[in-house]
Amino acid sequence: MNEKILVVDDEKDIRKLLTDYFQLQGYQVYTAKNGEEALEKITVGPDIILLDINMPQMDGMEVCKKIRDYVSCPIIFLTARIQEQDRINGLMIGGDDYIMKPFTVRELGARVAAHLRREQRIQAREDIKFQQELVINYSSRQVLFQGNPVNFTRTEFDLVEFLSLHKGQVFSRERIYELVWGYDGQGDSDIIMEHIRRIRMKLKRYTDTVYIETVWGVGYKWIG
Repeated sequence: MNEKILVVDDEKDIRKLLTDYFQLQGYQVYTAKNGEEALEKITVGPDIILLDINMPQMDGMEVCKKIRDYVSCPIIFLTARIQEQDRINGLMIGGDDYIMKPFTVRELGARVAAHLRREQRIQAREDIKFQQELVINYSSRQVLFQGNPVNFTRTEFDLVEFLSLHKGQVFSRERIYELVWGYDGQGDSDIIMEHIRRIRMKLKRYTDTVYIETVWGVGYKWIG
């Protein structure tokens, strides 16, 4: 295992805890104690970033905004904030997942492993789906409508990919979380609801065709 993890947190004890744990798991671990240092450490080319939100001066949200256009790896927010809007904001600016403090290192380790497995699956895919005027290129991770790019975040695309490859099948939010993230579904499935809302909003700019249908009381399915 040679994957690189960048841990960004202003608490020294947390940096040491995560460094010790992930090094024992075989990862290469790099740390940063603030936002400025995180921007410098990006040059190591991390495979995943664990990013604390509540940092002085430059918080995790601002760090994510600055790096997301240049860094494609998963970003997991570490947060003590419990307001729903804070979590939604993190997803909107390009975060892939979040875990609430206090957390167990085993749970975080499972999340990290799941995201990295998903990255491996993404890199192995080379398919294209044509659905009327919508084109989904799974290898380049692009969605086009009438030749115009629909700009999804990496996690939004993951959901489009999963649902479109299982057209007509209904999945609960918890099951989607489990199958897309590769985790056991104990994460906050409201993440799925917010991402799907944003996917629909972006598609609505180009077409009135409904691609993701809500099956009330059950979940979602791709119809097109």
